[in-house]
Amino acid sequence: MAVHFNESSVAAEPIGNNVKRQRLLTAARVKNTNILLDRLTLGAGAMTGLNVPAGNLAWFQVLEGEAVFKRPQGEDRLSESQIVFLPPGFTGTLSTQAGAVLLYAEIPNAGRFDPAFAKNPPKLRVVDWTREPVLDSEHDARKRIYVVTPKLFGTHALKGEMIIYPPGTEAANHHHEGAEHFMYLLKGRATAYADEQPFQVRKGDVVYFHDFERHFFRSEGDEDMVFVEFFVPGDYKTVWAPGASVCTWVPTGRDIRGQKPVREIQKHVLATPDV
Repeated sequence: MAVHFNESSVAAEPIGNNVKRQRLLTAARVKNTNILLDRLTLGAGAMTGLNVPAGNLAWFQVLEGEAVFKRPQGEDRLSESQIVFLPPGFTGTLSTQAGAVLLYAEIPNAGRFDPAFAKNPPKLRVVDWTREPVLDSEHDARKRIYVVTPKLFGTHALKGEMIIYPPGTEAANHHHEGAEHFMYLLKGRATAYADEQPFQVRKGDVVYFHDFERHFFRSEGDEDMVFVEFFVPGDYKTVWAPGASVCTWVPTGRDIRGQKPVREIQKHVLATPDV
Protein backbone atom coordinates (compact mmCIF):
# COMPACT_ATOMS: atom_id res chain seq x y z
CA MET A 1 0.00 0.00 0.00
CA ALA A 2 1.15 3.53 -0.70
CA VAL A 3 2.93 5.44 2.05
CA HIS A 4 0.79 8.47 2.90
CA PHE A 5 1.01 11.12 5.60
CA ASN A 6 0.64 14.86 6.14
CA GLU A 7 3.63 17.03 6.93
CA SER A 8 1.88 18.21 10.11
CA SER A 9 2.29 14.71 11.58
CA VAL A 10 6.10 14.92 11.39
CA ALA A 11 7.90 16.58 14.29
CA ALA A 12 10.20 19.52 13.51
CA GLU A 13 13.76 19.42 14.85
CA PRO A 14 16.05 22.45 15.16
CA ILE A 15 19.12 22.29 12.91
CA GLY A 16 20.44 25.81 13.38
CA ASN A 17 19.60 29.29 14.56
CA ASN A 18 15.88 29.74 13.79
CA VAL A 19 15.90 26.84 11.30
CA LYS A 20 13.82 23.66 11.69
CA ARG A 21 13.69 20.45 9.68
CA GLN A 22 10.95 17.86 9.23
CA ARG A 23 12.23 14.55 7.86
CA LEU A 24 9.49 13.46 5.45
CA LEU A 25 11.02 10.59 3.48
CA THR A 26 13.65 8.52 5.28
CA ALA A 27 14.90 4.94 5.18
CA ALA A 28 13.04 4.37 8.46
CA ARG A 29 9.71 5.47 6.93
CA VAL A 30 10.21 3.86 3.51
CA LYS A 31 12.46 0.81 3.47
CA ASN A 32 15.33 0.98 0.95
CA THR A 33 14.32 4.40 -0.37
CA ASN A 34 16.86 6.23 -2.52
CA ILE A 35 15.16 9.61 -1.94
CA LEU A 36 15.62 11.67 1.20
CA LEU A 37 13.00 14.41 1.53
CA ASP A 38 12.87 17.21 4.11
CA ARG A 39 10.68 20.22 4.78
CA LEU A 40 12.78 23.15 6.01
CA THR A 41 11.35 26.15 7.84
CA LEU A 42 13.52 29.27 8.08
CA GLY A 43 12.33 31.89 10.54
CA ALA A 44 12.77 35.64 10.05
CA GLY A 45 16.45 36.53 9.69
CA ALA A 46 17.57 32.89 9.45
CA MET A 47 20.44 31.49 7.39
CA THR A 48 21.29 27.85 6.67
CA GLY A 49 24.08 26.13 4.81
CA LEU A 50 23.46 24.02 1.72
CA ASN A 51 26.12 21.31 1.50
CA VAL A 52 25.75 18.41 -0.92
CA PRO A 53 28.16 15.48 -0.40
CA ALA A 54 30.28 14.39 -3.35
CA GLY A 55 28.37 11.84 -5.38
CA ASN A 56 24.95 13.09 -4.27
CA LEU A 57 22.38 15.24 -6.05
CA ALA A 58 19.96 17.63 -4.36
CA TRP A 59 17.20 20.04 -5.30
CA PHE A 60 14.85 22.32 -3.45
CA GLN A 61 11.64 24.21 -4.12
CA VAL A 62 10.45 27.30 -2.25
CA LEU A 63 6.95 26.65 -0.87
CA GLU A 64 6.38 29.90 1.03
CA GLY A 65 8.15 33.24 1.37
CA GLU A 66 11.32 34.56 -0.23
CA ALA A 67 15.00 33.78 0.24
CA VAL A 68 18.46 34.70 -1.02
CA PHE A 69 20.46 31.83 -2.49
CA LYS A 70 24.23 32.47 -2.37
CA ARG A 71 27.20 30.56 -3.76
CA PRO A 72 30.73 31.60 -4.79
CA GLN A 73 29.57 32.53 -8.31
CA GLY A 74 26.81 34.91 -7.22
CA GLU A 75 23.33 34.98 -5.75
CA ASP A 76 19.66 34.66 -6.70
CA ARG A 77 16.56 36.00 -5.01
CA LEU A 78 14.09 33.14 -4.82
CA SER A 79 10.31 33.00 -4.44
CA GLU A 80 7.66 30.29 -4.80
CA SER A 81 8.31 30.12 -8.56
CA GLN A 82 11.87 28.75 -8.29
CA ILE A 83 13.25 25.22 -8.17
CA VAL A 84 17.02 24.92 -7.62
CA PHE A 85 19.16 21.95 -8.63
CA LEU A 86 22.36 21.42 -6.61
CA PRO A 87 25.21 19.36 -8.12
CA PRO A 88 27.58 17.01 -6.26
CA GLY A 89 29.88 18.78 -3.80
CA PHE A 90 27.89 22.02 -3.85
CA THR A 91 28.38 24.47 -0.99
CA GLY A 92 26.31 27.62 -0.49
CA THR A 93 23.80 29.34 1.80
CA LEU A 94 20.14 30.24 1.91
CA SER A 95 18.93 33.21 3.96
CA THR A 96 15.66 35.05 4.45
CA GLN A 97 14.51 38.30 5.99
CA ALA A 98 10.83 37.55 6.62
CA GLY A 99 10.92 33.72 6.67
CA ALA A 100 10.63 30.93 4.12
CA VAL A 101 9.59 27.28 3.79
CA LEU A 102 11.09 24.88 1.29
CA LEU A 103 10.98 21.29 0.17
CA TYR A 104 14.51 19.83 0.05
CA ALA A 105 15.38 16.46 -1.51
CA GLU A 106 18.63 14.55 -1.92
CA ILE A 107 19.66 11.41 -3.81
CA PRO A 108 22.66 9.64 -2.23
CA ASN A 109 25.13 8.06 -4.65
CA ALA A 110 23.21 9.37 -7.65
CA GLY A 111 25.68 7.88 -10.14
CA ARG A 112 23.91 4.54 -9.68
CA PHE A 113 21.10 5.92 -11.83
CA ASP A 114 23.05 7.70 -14.57
CA PRO A 115 25.98 6.05 -16.43
CA ALA A 116 27.23 9.48 -17.58
CA PHE A 117 27.19 10.95 -14.09
CA ALA A 118 30.90 10.62 -13.26
CA LYS A 119 32.16 11.77 -16.66
CA ASN A 120 29.64 14.58 -17.14
CA PRO A 121 28.33 15.63 -13.72
CA PRO A 122 25.28 17.92 -13.81
CA LYS A 123 25.61 21.63 -13.18
CA LEU A 124 23.92 24.08 -10.85
CA ARG A 125 20.59 25.29 -12.25
CA VAL A 126 17.86 27.67 -11.07
CA VAL A 127 14.56 27.17 -12.90
CA ASP A 128 11.52 29.43 -12.83
CA TRP A 129 8.71 26.91 -13.30
CA THR A 130 6.21 29.68 -14.12
CA ARG A 131 8.15 30.31 -17.38
CA GLU A 132 8.23 26.64 -18.41
CA PRO A 133 5.82 25.32 -21.08
CA VAL A 134 2.36 24.14 -20.03
CA LEU A 135 1.05 20.94 -21.64
CA ASP A 136 -2.62 19.95 -21.73
CA SER A 137 -3.82 16.37 -21.36
CA GLU A 138 -5.48 15.18 -24.55
CA HIS A 139 -8.18 13.22 -22.68
CA ASP A 140 -9.05 15.39 -19.66
CA ALA A 141 -8.53 18.86 -18.14
CA ARG A 142 -5.18 18.26 -16.43
CA LYS A 143 -2.11 20.40 -17.08
CA ARG A 144 1.57 19.42 -16.78
CA ILE A 145 4.73 21.46 -16.28
CA TYR A 146 8.09 19.68 -16.35
CA VAL A 147 10.41 20.98 -13.63
CA VAL A 148 13.31 18.46 -13.57
CA THR A 149 14.33 16.87 -16.87
CA PRO A 150 17.54 15.74 -18.62
CA LYS A 151 17.56 18.88 -20.77
CA LEU A 152 17.06 21.19 -17.81
CA PHE A 153 19.41 19.56 -15.32
CA GLY A 154 21.69 17.31 -17.38
CA THR A 155 21.06 13.97 -15.65
CA HIS A 156 18.83 10.92 -15.99
CA ALA A 157 19.02 10.22 -12.25
CA LEU A 158 15.65 11.88 -11.66
CA LYS A 159 12.65 13.49 -13.29
CA GLY A 160 10.08 15.86 -11.84
CA GLU A 161 6.90 17.62 -12.89
CA MET A 162 4.02 19.69 -11.59
CA ILE A 163 0.48 18.46 -12.30
CA ILE A 164 -2.66 20.60 -12.08
CA TYR A 165 -6.11 18.99 -11.69
CA PRO A 166 -9.10 21.31 -12.12
CA PRO A 167 -12.10 20.43 -9.88
CA GLY A 168 -13.63 17.05 -10.73
CA THR A 169 -10.72 15.92 -12.91
CA GLU A 170 -9.73 12.25 -12.84
CA ALA A 171 -6.64 10.58 -14.33
CA ALA A 172 -6.37 7.10 -15.83
CA ASN A 173 -5.25 4.14 -13.71
CA HIS A 174 -1.62 3.18 -14.28
CA HIS A 175 1.62 2.10 -12.64
CA HIS A 176 5.34 2.69 -13.14
CA GLU A 177 8.17 0.19 -13.42
CA GLY A 178 11.78 0.91 -12.61
CA ALA A 179 11.54 4.04 -10.42
CA GLU A 180 10.59 5.29 -6.99
CA HIS A 181 7.81 7.85 -7.14
CA PHE A 182 6.62 10.38 -4.61
CA MET A 183 4.22 13.33 -4.68
CA TYR A 184 3.84 16.42 -2.50
CA LEU A 185 0.49 18.24 -2.59
CA LEU A 186 0.85 21.99 -2.95
CA LYS A 187 -2.84 22.87 -3.08
CA GLY A 188 -6.33 21.40 -2.92
CA ARG A 189 -7.58 17.94 -2.06
CA ALA A 190 -8.39 14.69 -3.85
CA THR A 191 -9.29 11.04 -3.57
CA ALA A 192 -6.25 8.93 -4.34
CA TYR A 193 -6.31 5.27 -5.33
CA ALA A 194 -3.53 2.75 -4.74
CA ASP A 195 -4.27 -0.68 -6.23
CA GLU A 196 -7.91 0.47 -6.39
CA GLN A 197 -8.06 1.27 -2.65
CA PRO A 198 -9.19 4.90 -2.01
CA PHE A 199 -7.80 7.35 0.53
CA GLN A 200 -8.11 11.12 0.97
CA VAL A 201 -5.24 13.53 0.32
CA ARG A 202 -4.89 17.26 0.96
CA LYS A 203 -2.38 20.12 0.90
CA GLY A 204 0.84 19.20 2.68
CA ASP A 205 0.45 15.46 2.09
CA VAL A 206 3.30 13.25 0.92
CA VAL A 207 2.29 10.18 -1.10
CA TYR A 208 4.87 7.54 -2.01
CA PHE A 209 3.90 4.86 -4.53
CA HIS A 210 5.90 1.65 -4.70
CA ASP A 211 7.16 0.22 -7.96
CA PHE A 212 4.34 -1.60 -9.82
CA GLU A 213 1.64 -0.07 -7.56
CA ARG A 214 -1.38 1.05 -9.62
CA HIS A 215 -2.57 4.56 -8.82
CA PHE A 216 -4.59 7.56 -9.94
CA PHE A 217 -6.27 10.67 -8.50
CA ARG A 218 -9.66 12.37 -8.66
CA SER A 219 -9.68 16.00 -7.53
CA GLU A 220 -12.35 17.08 -5.06
CA GLY A 221 -13.72 20.43 -3.92
CA ASP A 222 -13.99 23.72 -5.77
CA GLU A 223 -10.30 24.59 -6.34
CA ASP A 224 -7.46 23.10 -8.38
CA MET A 225 -5.54 20.23 -6.88
CA VAL A 226 -1.82 20.76 -7.56
CA PHE A 227 1.15 18.55 -6.74
CA VAL A 228 4.79 18.09 -7.65
CA GLU A 229 6.03 14.57 -8.27
CA PHE A 230 9.50 13.15 -8.65
CA PHE A 231 10.88 9.87 -10.00
CA VAL A 232 14.24 8.26 -9.16
CA PRO A 233 15.71 7.27 -11.54
CA GLY A 234 14.33 9.49 -14.28
CA ASP A 235 14.13 6.63 -16.80
CA TYR A 236 11.23 4.23 -16.18
CA LYS A 237 8.24 2.58 -17.84
CA THR A 238 4.59 3.62 -17.49
CA VAL A 239 2.00 0.85 -17.86
CA TRP A 240 -1.70 1.63 -18.27
CA ALA A 241 -4.43 -0.48 -16.67
CA PRO A 242 -6.65 -2.44 -19.11
CA GLY A 243 -9.15 -0.10 -20.74
CA ALA A 244 -7.41 3.08 -19.50
CA SER A 245 -6.73 5.95 -21.90
CA VAL A 246 -3.04 6.33 -22.66
CA CYS A 247 -2.10 9.83 -21.57
CA THR A 248 -0.92 12.13 -24.35
CA TRP A 249 0.32 15.66 -23.57
CA VAL A 250 -0.16 18.50 -26.03
CA PRO A 251 1.92 21.71 -25.88
CA THR A 252 -0.11 24.88 -25.41
CA GLY A 253 2.59 27.31 -26.55
CA ARG A 254 2.30 29.29 -23.31
CA ASP A 255 3.48 29.26 -19.72
CA ILE A 256 1.21 29.21 -16.64
CA ARG A 257 0.89 33.02 -16.89
CA GLY A 258 -0.37 32.79 -20.46
CA GLN A 259 2.84 34.13 -22.00
CA LYS A 260 5.31 32.57 -24.42
CA PRO A 261 7.45 30.05 -22.48
CA VAL A 262 11.23 30.05 -22.34
CA ARG A 263 11.42 26.87 -24.46
CA GLU A 264 9.32 24.56 -26.59
CA ILE A 265 8.23 20.95 -26.03
CA GLN A 266 6.76 18.58 -28.61
CA LYS A 267 3.56 16.55 -28.20
CA HIS A 268 4.28 13.17 -26.59
CA VAL A 269 2.80 10.14 -24.88
CA LEU A 270 3.61 9.97 -21.17
CA ALA A 271 6.82 8.01 -20.78
CA THR A 272 10.29 9.42 -20.18
CA PRO A 273 10.68 12.15 -22.81
CA ASP A 274 14.02 13.89 -22.99
CA VAL A 275 12.47 17.29 -22.30
